[in-house]
Amino acid sequence: MKKSLFTGLITLSLILASPPTQAAGSPDRTIGINVVLKTDVTKTILSQLRAYGTVRDVVAPIRAVTMQIKSSRLPLIQRLAFVAAANPDAARTGAPIDTVAATDFTDGLSTWNLDAINVTDFGFDKRQVKYDGTGIYVAVLDTGLLDSWRQYFPEERIAEEFAISFGGGGGERGTVSTQPNKWEHDQDSHGTHVTSTILGYSLGSTPINGVAPMATVIPVKVLNQNGSGWSSVIARGITYVADLKAGPLAGYPVVINMSLGGPVLDAVEQAAIDYAIEQGVIIVASAGNNGAAGMGYPGAYAPVISVAAAGWVGEWTAAGWWNALDVAEPTRPADFYITDFSSRALGDQDLDVAAPGSWIVGPYQVNSGQTSYYFLGGTSMAAPHVAGIVALMAQKYPALTAALAEQILEASAIPLAPGCLTVNTPYGLTEYCWEADATGAGLATADAALDLMPKPPATP
Repeated sequence: MKKSLFTGLITLSLILASPPTQAAGSPDRTIGINVVLKTDVTKTILSQLRAYGTVRDVVAPIRAVTMQIKSSRLPLIQRLAFVAAANPDAARTGAPIDTVAATDFTDGLSTWNLDAINVTDFGFDKRQVKYDGTGIYVAVLDTGLLDSWRQYFPEERIAEEFAISFGGGGGERGTVSTQPNKWEHDQDSHGTHVTSTILGYSLGSTPINGVAPMATVIPVKVLNQNGSGWSSVIARGITYVADLKAGPLAGYPVVINMSLGGPVLDAVEQAAIDYAIEQGVIIVASAGNNGAAGMGYPGAYAPVISVAAAGWVGEWTAAGWWNALDVAEPTRPADFYITDFSSRALGDQDLDVAAPGSWIVGPYQVNSGQTSYYFLGGTSMAAPHVAGIVALMAQKYPALTAALAEQILEASAIPLAPGCLTVNTPYGLTEYCWEADATGAGLATADAALDLMPKPPATP
């Protein structure tokens, strides 16, 4: 994690790195594992698994079981006839006071990053697209929201009735549990900042626009108070949202944003993603902050819409401030670069598009209860731009599927050719270079994606 403080509006540059995978340890070390079965979970199967360790959790919709075992027994479980896959639980990173008076931020102030994806133009009340996310649910699987979230977001935009927190996981405890109300008692701020890109936020008395300011966000806390967690917990969060889509939200488009990841694809997490997409959920995830070391998962998993972090040549200038910067129209590809930390696609990893992920302003607190706003950089900041665009696409065309959303985003993206660009930063002039493996299809833009959408169904 890198942090840099500056004068003026308190600022913070934060790049979240994925933690190392859980070490195998000595042969007799107790570890947590995730198991996906070839068939439904039955009492007979559970009885057989208990011969190898302790069964901690059962996730029936995706035929999954979490266990605590001695590490030497993992190969034995992997060879069982009814086991499709088994692996160690994989590491992942990524009290209300006053309420916000406004009910939405559609007429709010533009920021350069929203201008870059053609959602807004310079100034107040300058939305460039006719859609605002009305009727769309976006589940943010992250650290939850700060105690003071009502000072940043309208209550109407947060689905408190569906908000939830999952915790546990890993070898030390194994069991995944729900934690009532912990979703709105976050101490990390990551989830709040991510949410602010989707909805916009209140900067004191000034409304700041969002990509989809009338969408409804479902906070799903799957990362702990230091921003890390386990794939077993994330799988539970994904399954929870999928069940919402299959149940009370069956009549609404549902998008998941996951600004998190780790270096390996977990079997249970994969099963949860497949299950969610089967229910009609569209999943967007960050590509990772590992540069040339490759993408993180679940972002690199092909059915997920993955997002790299792009920057703009004018994002940090002596002549302007973050809310006084106007991106050229039409968008000039030569004005954009790929950050050095943004993960490159290796081998069969699937990188889809890029979005602003450098010097993004949003709510971020270092003192509990004290509202403050920071610049954050990372693919964590890029992903919610695309999740918001998908919400706009689903508003126009409610039958939108994950495959169609990815196809249209890639077809409508502005290609970013490999190259180098010298950019003014707080550290002086910095050169960024990137190859084709860093860009995906290019810079995602809302207007172009909406233009390629099928016509909405006629109203009877």
